[in-house]
Amino acid sequence: MNLRFWGVRGSIPTPHADRLRYGGNTTCLEIGSLDEEEAVIIDCGSGLRAMGEELALRKPIRRVHVLITHFHWDHIQGLPYFPPLFRPEVDIVFYSSRPADRVRGLLQVQMADPFFPVPFASIPSHADFRHIECGRTFRAGPFLVDGFPLRHPQGATGYRLELDGKVLVHASDHEHGDPEIDDGVVRAAKNADVLVMDAQYTPEEYEIKAGWGHSSIVHATGAAQAANVEKLMLFHHDPMHNDAFLDQMLERAQGLYANTDMAREGEVLPIGKPESGAGEKLRAGRMVGVTQPIGPGDETLY
Repeated sequence: MNLRFWGVRGSIPTPHADRLRYGGNTTCLEIGSLDEEEAVIIDCGSGLRAMGEELALRKPIRRVHVLITHFHWDHIQGLPYFPPLFRPEVDIVFYSSRPADRVRGLLQVQMADPFFPVPFASIPSHADFRHIECGRTFRAGPFLVDGFPLRHPQGATGYRLELDGKVLVHASDHEHGDPEIDDGVVRAAKNADVLVMDAQYTPEEYEIKAGWGHSSIVHATGAAQAANVEKLMLFHHDPMHNDAFLDQMLERAQGLYANTDMAREGEVLPIGKPESGAGEKLRAGRMVGVTQPIGPGDETLY
């Protein structure tokens, strides 16, 4: 299993020079396996555009699985610019804790007249919508997936993905403070290999932004410690935070939970060690256990 960050920013893209080391695109993650015909994605922020351009070059991609956490603009704004959406041979499956018909309607709205020139109903790809129930395991491509509720305005869903005994947990957007939901996050992340978690604020910022739907580095590191995760990735960076500020946040967070890192756009994070002889089959050919940024012209995640 490999994780690639295509977008790590929250709220709005930040195409500023002093924010490009960590990245300015809004949230989009790709979870890779040895399956060369399927792609699994979490969220459709502006980072989805670049990911889609690369997916369009892969042969053969026949199915894309999209796990949607919620429908705030920064998590769906890249979908109209996703090249596989316009390929008739591609099946795209959308998963959400909202009813399937409701999800179709929400995605149609952002591509409706006068917001976008091509209506969702006219896209050539085949779109399927699946309602998931938190607490019931389902399959997305090769992964076993469990959804769990997060605390966020209008609600959000976290995801636990497992493959060959390796576990990735994504918990964003989420605000600490509801004991039942917080306990659910820790249960989902228990002994996970990687926890990607909302850590938008410093503790000082959170004091004046409580109720906005996001957590601080203290909340994220506390959850990681309680769950005994192998690695914590801080995620959903505030658009006001430049690279230097994020460096400082990371240093503070590592003082609270040592095996913590800050998610960076373009970063590839191998999760676990592939079976003997399988390493060369991973699509990017990356060394297992090494996190490497991917630049323009590089191949792919896997």
